[in-house]
Amino acid sequence: MGLALEITGVSKSFGALKVIDDLSVTLGEGEALGIVGPNGAGKTTLFNLITGSIPPDGGTIRFDQSVIVAQAPHLRVRRGLGRTYQIPRPFGGMTVFENVLVASSYGSSKGEDDSHDRCVEILSHTGLLPKANTLAGTLTILERKRLELARALGTDPTVLLLDEIASGLTDPEVEELVELIRSIHHSGMSIVWIEHLLHALVAVVDRVQAIHFGKHLIEGNPAAIINSPEMREVYLGIEE
Repeated sequence: MGLALEITGVSKSFGALKVIDDLSVTLGEGEALGIVGPNGAGKTTLFNLITGSIPPDGGTIRFDQSVIVAQAPHLRVRRGLGRTYQIPRPFGGMTVFENVLVASSYGSSKGEDDSHDRCVEILSHTGLLPKANTLAGTLTILERKRLELARALGTDPTVLLLDEIASGLTDPEVEELVELIRSIHHSGMSIVWIEHLLHALVAVVDRVQAIHFGKHLIEGNPAAIINSPEMREVYLGIEE
């Protein structure tokens, strides 16, 4: 199995605060990796570095077998790097279909006809086809989360970055979303998922990497990592 994403020795500081500290992360092709850590661990900053929203102070990010540190964010998207955000911000005055069509038209290399057909497939997969002509601003929270996923999928990613997509949902809604993400993973998609709802994460990912103060802490089997003494100390302050 080749590597879909390789981050080596990346660092990022904001003034005197070092948020990412010599961190390395790998993602295999077709693998689902969970990134966990307490608030302030540097998880979202890591995603911002991967997508190019902010530049690293040092280290290398390799995607699609090429170093992308100097590449513009929109070019990374067109290359196959998709992302969702913790708080969905759809175009509220546009329909659900139009939201996904915009993502497909501008974030992928598809033509208009191909984008149209692909959007129908994505809406069907994400359970939003009955809402295709509904204004995005009227959707429920769960539907907005589904639309956030659909818009990311509209760019035809080979690597999908999920930023706390299960936050703010009820337990039944989390279960629905987990099933959807699992189906996306089983289709062959490589996924990096940041999530505080650890039971949701463990239900999908193949491997978990924990970070703390921007540094690598521990990684391995999801259940073993979640229940490890290191994680109990970081999350609960319990030393064993």
